[in-house]
Amino acid sequence: MMRYQSHKQLPLAEFDWPFQAKLDENNRWVDLSKCIPWDELAEAYYRGLSKRRGRPTKDARLVIGAVINKHKLCLSDRETVVPQAICYPTDLSLLNEARVFSEQIIDILYPKTELKAKPRTHRVKARQAHLAIAKQKRPSGKASRRGIKQQLQYLCRNLGHIKRLMKHWPEGMPNPLPRWLMYRYWVIQHLYEQQWEIYRGKSCLCDDRIVSISQPYVRPIIRGKLTKPVEFGAKLSVSPAGEGVACVDHLRWDAFHEGQDLVSQVEAYRKRHGVYPGVVLDDPIYGTRDNRRYLKRHGIHFAGKPLGRPKKVTESNREELKRLKAPRREEYLQRIPIEGKFGQGKNGYRLNYIQAKRADTSVA
Repeated sequence: MMRYQSHKQLPLAEFDWPFQAKLDENNRWVDLSKCIPWDELAEAYYRGLSKRRGRPTKDARLVIGAVINKHKLCLSDRETVVPQAICYPTDLSLLNEARVFSEQIIDILYPKTELKAKPRTHRVKARQAHLAIAKQKRPSGKASRRGIKQQLQYLCRNLGHIKRLMKHWPEGMPNPLPRWLMYRYWVIQHLYEQQWEIYRGKSCLCDDRIVSISQPYVRPIIRGKLTKPVEFGAKLSVSPAGEGVACVDHLRWDAFHEGQDLVSQVEAYRKRHGVYPGVVLDDPIYGTRDNRRYLKRHGIHFAGKPLGRPKKVTESNREELKRLKAPRREEYLQRIPIEGKFGQGKNGYRLNYIQAKRADTSVA
């Protein structure tokens, strides 16, 4: 429930304060508050909230101001809404979580029907079967596959019960399930189909694979890092816009090849500044033949290694190769600011631990 009044505040000089004291009108936070369009931000903040349902919200100015202070002072924020804060997913844990949700759905639907016998879910045996595998430090592949098959069978049975119970509410009629649980019901059906195909095909490959029931938009992204071979979150394409500002040109939940974004990023630079850049400083992954032809066509220098096999170093060309390598290294070192922006975002703004539960709030 929303309650909001426009913040056309009284001047600070009229602010009543005991002990003959008053706020400093030249304080940096006071100057900042004068520059912020509070009413416009409050309108955007309340747009996704209900006017009548739910508990009364905190004042929009309080919430927005706290977020601004957090980012300016690089404070931690444990409750904020780019890896997502999800448990590391395994097929067994996802199926067990889906089974628990299916049991909750049955518990809500059955009392609303005229059935005399509650559908059997065998939830105690199902939980014991899950724990028998989950508690093992390194379960064998055979044991894991057996546990996955058991959870698939329990989940399949529960989904069949739910389908029969849902017939008491024909399509178009409201059912007693809360909205969040109805959303989980839709997700676990897709999860079951994916996991069954993976189990039957004995393969780990699956398009749009669900790794979180509460956040089904999150996708696994193979990074190849030593400590984190797989990350779960949004993938960004970022470029500097000058004066220490970095712009996010692309944000996608599905994995994509960064090299295909060079053209759109250069065009975004031209749209922001009115001209094409003189030099493009990028990773070698951007140095494809198509990208090089595009840059050459627009008179843009690509600061990267030339194509082809490197020349063999000999006594006669050693100094010449060293001289040609020096400017490339200097150009590459100019990429340090954008790499620093990733570090600032992850360490200062906690972009390495996004705790939002919805795709739109995670993007924000």
